Amino acid sequence: MSRKVALITGASAGLGEQFAQCFARDGHDVILVARGAGKLEALAARLEKDHGVTAHVLPADLGQPDAPQRLFDAVRERGLAVDFLVNNAGFGSTGAFLDQDLAREAEMVEVNCTALLKLAHLFARPMRERGFGRILNIASTAGFQPGPYMATYFATKAFVVSFSEALAHELKGTGVTVTCHCPGATHTEFAQRAGNAKTRLFQRPGVAKAPDVAADAYAAMMRGRVLAVHGVLNWLGAVMVRFSPRFAVRSLAASLNQQA
Repeated sequence: MSRKVALITGASAGLGEQFAQCFARDGHDVILVARGAGKLEALAARLEKDHGVTAHVLPADLGQPDAPQRLFDAVRERGLAVDFLVNNAGFGSTGAFLDQDLAREAEMVEVNCTALLKLAHLFARPMRERGFGRILNIASTAGFQPGPYMATYFATKAFVVSFSEALAHELKGTGVTVTCHCPGATHTEFAQRAGNAKTRLFQRPGVAKAPDVAADAYAAMMRGRVLAVHGVLNWLGAVMVRFSPRFAVRSLAASLNQQA
C-alpha cells in the first residue's frame, strides 16, 4: 500500500499504541493523539527509528468540547490529509451509577461518544471528497447489552455500535468505510483506570492481549468490515444476547461487573 497518514486517538498506551505500531509497520505515517505529550513523544521516536515513518504528536484532551475541532485545525495547519481515523480514546468507571462522580460520568460520554462523533464528521468529509478513507471506531462487547455497575460505559459503547453501523451504510459507494470493532476483556491500562481489573470479568481465563486485539481490528478495518467482534466466544456472547431474556442479560452483566 502507498504511504498514507493515520490519526490515532488514545495513542499513548494500550490498544492505541498497538494501532500506531500496526500502521508504522505497514509504512504509514501517524498522528498520535492523547492527553500527555511525554508518552506520545517517546512512542513517536520509537516508530520513526524502527520503521522510518513520520510520527506527528498532537496532545489533546478529548474531554473538552472544543478539542476535536482544534485537533482538526492543527492537522490542517500541518498540511496533512488523514486517510485512516482510529477513534480509540475512551475510558470507563465501575460501581453503582449514583455513587459515581457526575462530572466524570459526563466526561465519559464526551470522550467515548461526542468526541468520536465530532472527529468522524470532521475527518470523513474530506475523505468523502477524495474518494478514500477508513474509519475505525473502537466499541466493545459491552455495547450489546446494558451493564449494571458500569452503566455509563456500556451505554456509550452501545452508541458507538449503532452510530458506526449507520454511518457505514450512509457512506456506501463513496470509497470511505467505517468499521466498528468490539473487543471483550483485554489486558490494557483501561481496566486499572476503570477500577474493574478485579471484577469477575477480568478474573476469568481468556482475557485477550492488546496486540492480538489491535491486529484483529486493524485487519477488519483494512478489509472494510462494518462490524467485527474479537474472538469466537465474544462473538457467540454477542449473538446470544439477542435471544436471551433481558432480565437474564442484565443479571449476568451485573455479576461480571462486580468484584470477584
